[in-house]
Amino acid sequence: MRKSLRSAMALLGALPMFAAAAGSLPDTFPKLPEGDTGIAARYPGDKGIQADPAVIFADDFESYSSVADLRGKWDVLIHEGNLSISDETEHGLGGARSLLLSIPQQPIPLATGVSKVLTDTQDVLFLRWYQKFDEGWMVPGGSVHNGGSISARYFDDQGHATPGIGADGRNKFLVNFESENATGDAPGLLNVYVYWPEQGDKWGDHFYPSGKVVPFSKTRSGARTFGNQFEDRRDFAPQLGRWYCYEYMVKANTPGQRDGRIAMWVDGRLLADFPNLRLRDVQDLKIDRFGLGLYIANNTGRANRKWHDNVVAATSYIGPVAPRK
Repeated sequence: MRKSLRSAMALLGALPMFAAAAGSLPDTFPKLPEGDTGIAARYPGDKGIQADPAVIFADDFESYSSVADLRGKWDVLIHEGNLSISDETEHGLGGARSLLLSIPQQPIPLATGVSKVLTDTQDVLFLRWYQKFDEGWMVPGGSVHNGGSISARYFDDQGHATPGIGADGRNKFLVNFESENATGDAPGLLNVYVYWPEQGDKWGDHFYPSGKVVPFSKTRSGARTFGNQFEDRRDFAPQLGRWYCYEYMVKANTPGQRDGRIAMWVDGRLLADFPNLRLRDVQDLKIDRFGLGLYIANNTGRANRKWHDNVVAATSYIGPVAPRK
């Protein structure tokens, strides 16, 4: 666990709990879809999916011969030397190429990845991609981010991230779907890492499907954070060397109401649902960026690699890639 989270435990009880937080509560939240009931079911093999009116972005990496070609679709390439176009697929989707992110063995922090900046900002976004960790993945400790990212004004005008600056309802929010290096078998339990106005630490919170909220897991878990509609589910760690379909939704709340929501799916199964969230207090704080990335603060154990494929961003549920006919 990050040093900052451990030190923050001293602040237990300093922030108001869910019941005391501002904003009116909706009576019910609509049931979320699962399985092959999304956009992808209408486009076998994802062929033509980019033409769907709900789809904002799609990339299967098949058209690229070099990393430089990524700039045709992605606005930001982070440390290009750690990106490569790979023929490592083996996920049965019919493609020949994928995006590989690599971090060498070293004791200093390094980040790499790709991001898309949205000029047409959104109140809700679904991001789906396929991902595989290499079989020997091992990180000895420290901060790790290793999945997808959806954010609003988390990056400043120069494109720099703003870690350690808390969200206040007006400045930003961030939701990363990732594995937490310090929990469970490698690469760790899946969770969402969130900067939001009620975060318990300046470095953000981790929400787990079971309802655990880190750093304040004893006082801010389950219904005390997400309301009586919250349903706890089993925490889950992906296996190494195996492709999974990841998808998550970030829905910004109506200012003054607690109708914000974050949900996570793996292989079309609803893994977690966090309702009753207050992510913003002003209407113009909207989702303006998403991406895939890898950050390791301390990678002294070995070189680590992670593959990605079939990325789709949309305004409604996408679901796994449908089999080709």
